[in-house]
Amino acid sequence: MGVLLFSSRWFAIYVILFNSWPAFKCVTFIELKSIEYRKTILDIIYNGGAGHTSGSLSCIDILNVLYNNVLKINPNNFNSTDRNRYVQSKGHTVEALYTVLCDQNFFSRKDLNSLNKFNSHFIGHPTRKVPGIEHNTGALGHGLSVAVGMAIGFKLDNKPYKVYTLLGDGELSEGSIWESLLSASKYKLDNLVIIIDRNGLQITGKTEEVNPIEPLLDKFQSFGLCVKQINGNSVSELDEVFKEIPFENNKPNLIIANTIKGKGISFIENQVVWHHKLPSEEEYNNAIQELNIQLENFKWFKKQI
Repeated sequence: MGVLLFSSRWFAIYVILFNSWPAFKCVTFIELKSIEYRKTILDIIYNGGAGHTSGSLSCIDILNVLYNNVLKINPNNFNSTDRNRYVQSKGHTVEALYTVLCDQNFFSRKDLNSLNKFNSHFIGHPTRKVPGIEHNTGALGHGLSVAVGMAIGFKLDNKPYKVYTLLGDGELSEGSIWESLLSASKYKLDNLVIIIDRNGLQITGKTEEVNPIEPLLDKFQSFGLCVKQINGNSVSELDEVFKEIPFENNKPNLIIANTIKGKGISFIENQVVWHHKLPSEEEYNNAIQELNIQLENFKWFKKQI
């Protein structure tokens, strides 16, 4: 009887693990991609001679989950009007967006390596001259306005698609952000998904020292939005929260994604100086070494795929 009970318990555990393997495999695959994306970001910024290093590292997990699990945007359907939209209002962290678009085969790695080079379309802010870029952004505060207009358009055309947009927390000082939120609430845009990369730092210091923006949750709710807070560097939490959209019918969706600026590199994390800093050769090599060590932890997984 004891042996039978023991065997039954292990069989139950086996069934649970077997049934959960596909979801676990998906999350682990995305985690692996985030590390590889961070290596690419560092590589193109180092070789390109300029870039927004720490902000790109903080938001890459968000873009990773969006493009690999949520948006369903690819080179084959990009020119179609019948698809979701993504607008990077936080345009200065374009290195993260370029990295993911390259992985999605919108252009080659050779093209990406031309970042900041003479006559290259790959510049420091999103431009529609680059395949896969939805809208020119960079002047902070304007991307959300564009996303609101797109979401209204889908409503008017009775189309089922969603508009996703990523904002920086330093960007919330722009008045156009709050005007756009009022419009999103007025037009009941439950097809609009606003993501705040809440890393707590902006160009010269902490957001709460430069221009305080808290309490964000209360402010967003008072503007008529349905708000959820998550760990924005957790691909599993990101995946789950995107599955819950719309959070509430007739209300715009807003996700406060609490992130770490410079995530993944110990000496870059939470260091304001890395907002626009270019790594030296030694710093670049040390950062790549840290990421390679992180990849070592996924050796077992690579053997399974």
